[in-house]
Amino acid sequence: MRDLTAIAVLWHREMIRFFRAKSRVVGTLGMPIFFLAFLGFGFRTSSVPGIPPGIDYVTYLVPGILGMTILFSSTFAGISVLWDREFGFLKEIMVAPVSRTAIVLGRIAGGATTSLIQGVLILLLAVPMGFPFPGVLPFLAAVAFMLLIAAAFISLGLIFASNMKDIHGFSLIMNFVVFPIFFLSGALFPIENLPAWLLPLAYADPLTYGVDGLRGVLTGVSSFSPLFDAAALFAFVLVLLALGAWFFERTESA
Repeated sequence: MRDLTAIAVLWHREMIRFFRAKSRVVGTLGMPIFFLAFLGFGFRTSSVPGIPPGIDYVTYLVPGILGMTILFSSTFAGISVLWDREFGFLKEIMVAPVSRTAIVLGRIAGGATTSLIQGVLILLLAVPMGFPFPGVLPFLAAVAFMLLIAAAFISLGLIFASNMKDIHGFSLIMNFVVFPIFFLSGALFPIENLPAWLLPLAYADPLTYGVDGLRGVLTGVSSFSPLFDAAALFAFVLVLLALGAWFFERTESA
């Protein structure tokens, strides 16, 4: 019961922080909208190899931009561990009589909810730009994929944040990790266009299955079946969640 209360309190805290920081909401929506507008309209009439006939580039791009939005917001949610350590809040929650796993799950629940809100807003904003709304069931399936992507990359952010002390170093390293994950995922172009020697890295990228699954349920175009994408992504979530909890507990108990 205490663990459930801790998860609820940490989730509520993240909601309060998110809605109080209106500039944060606007800032996190700005870059995806720019990507969607400039790339989508710029390449709308272009023929991109690997994209099936009848699918314009805006329609192909939207699931990739959704994946990008959740990737960045979720991974950088890990930075809140460093901020909490810097201002002493982390010490206060670590002495609470709850498990470290509950603390990790509370952080993931809060970060996943805020990432999901941003992803849904981007999806709704894409409709006036020419993206056809897919219907209720595909929308709900997309929400499930967005939650899995968020859980995977919040866990990854916690792994890095648990092993670092310098908040500036965290940002620098995350840029070297997040951008390759994004470009290898097929968010902007089919991964089949990548050279053969890069394909194993693309297949080892959790976002590849998240973007492909989103594209499958929202547009009907995907490299793998949505069920395979969901299973692969869920496996990544389990592994990263376990590693995130282990590194978080090991670091803070050291």
